[in-house]
Amino acid sequence: MGCGLLWLALVGLFVVGGKGYPEEDLVVRLPGQPEVGFKQYAGYVDVDVKSGKSLFYYFVEAQVDPDHKPLTLWLNGGPGCSSIGGGAFTELGPFYPTGDGRGLRRNSKSWNKASNLLFVESPVGVGWSYSNTTSDYTRGDDATAMDMHMFMMKWLDKFPAFKSRDLFLTGESYAGHYIPQLAIALLDHNEHSKDYKFNIKGVAIGNPLLRLDRDVPSTYEFFWSHGMISDEVGLAIMNECDFDDYTFGSPHNVSDACNHAISEANTIVGNYVNVYDVILDVCYPSIVQQELRLRKLATKISVGVDVCMTYERRFYFNLPEVQKALHANRTSLPYPWSMCSNQLNYISNDGNIDILPLLKRIIQNRIPVWIFSGDQDSVVPLLGSRTLVRELAHDLKFKVTVPYGAWFHQKQVGGWATEYGNLLTFATVRGAAHMVPYAQPSRALHLFSSFIRGRRLPNTTRPSIDE
Repeated sequence: MGCGLLWLALVGLFVVGGKGYPEEDLVVRLPGQPEVGFKQYAGYVDVDVKSGKSLFYYFVEAQVDPDHKPLTLWLNGGPGCSSIGGGAFTELGPFYPTGDGRGLRRNSKSWNKASNLLFVESPVGVGWSYSNTTSDYTRGDDATAMDMHMFMMKWLDKFPAFKSRDLFLTGESYAGHYIPQLAIALLDHNEHSKDYKFNIKGVAIGNPLLRLDRDVPSTYEFFWSHGMISDEVGLAIMNECDFDDYTFGSPHNVSDACNHAISEANTIVGNYVNVYDVILDVCYPSIVQQELRLRKLATKISVGVDVCMTYERRFYFNLPEVQKALHANRTSLPYPWSMCSNQLNYISNDGNIDILPLLKRIIQNRIPVWIFSGDQDSVVPLLGSRTLVRELAHDLKFKVTVPYGAWFHQKQVGGWATEYGNLLTFATVRGAAHMVPYAQPSRALHLFSSFIRGRRLPNTTRPSIDE
């Protein structure tokens, strides 16, 4: 309780702009940033002053009419990967790193065309988020949801204009755990709060881990169906593996024959295919890192995508002038920024949690849920997600309200979609990766815009408002 009172006292000391935003968190300009007409903010929210626990955030206004656009939270997964490095600066934010790792270029399909965007490095130990208490670096799903609930309340104290704004919760991959669990925490808050209530309007998760016993075997079904493993290996996995006993992060709870078949499959697929996007080429780190050091243009383009962006991003975020501009790394952490944390000890058993009952409760609160899948992802493929969504619809006794069929963007098939009970949507994004906005930015923006506007994806080739 005392922490909340201290926070309110500190808020009173802030010098704030006309919108009530904290001027101390205003990002005046990032190194190498193109001119833009919207504002950016970045900094820390102290979720526990006593333990010294602070989460780092990056917030970017909508490009047009931000005062009337909703707020969208985005979380990357891992567990332990940065939403700022991923979502904000590789996927759906306003900028990408340039090929030399020293500047930024515009993302013309940023989701801030449709919404204000908030990215958080969560849990503690990810990116620039930190704690002064060693035990805080051991986190699990419950602790992560609790910290994010506290973060959201205190962030809204910093940005009170958003307290009445529509809130959308989005993410990808292990955010299949983070986002539903956060939504439940916020719904519990709403149920017991006599004051502020979160105005949750929708949940959308891309290529999400929802239930291991279905998501894991779908990886090997994907390998087989895409000609990446032989019939013999595919059949061996199907016959020898009981994925009901599979434990997150380790296949060692299954039989020796199953382990052998899985090992053979992984060997056949090899290291020269990006399993997050099987049609993309791979980046050769030794070459790109040398070129970054020599200030050469390191960008490698494959099907219109910079496959070396991850290395360019890491280089950029470790520049001292970038950290200063973002108000980041205020404690001079003894390790460099990295996309996925080596500092975090995440409770791996939490990966076994079945998320479907949480999604059911969210939907029962009349909150729309969209599950979307890049169809070139073999890590959490559409094959598992589609089945799980159908099972959830059956459990909810929802009828099909939109039959499974193609949706269109710019007169081309953007993917395939179906809807159940007017509240549950499953959609694929054609040609997209595990990180959907990274591989298919235009189609991803169309899907996101439809989601936050409460519109179905178009099933005709007629132009839409998003085109």
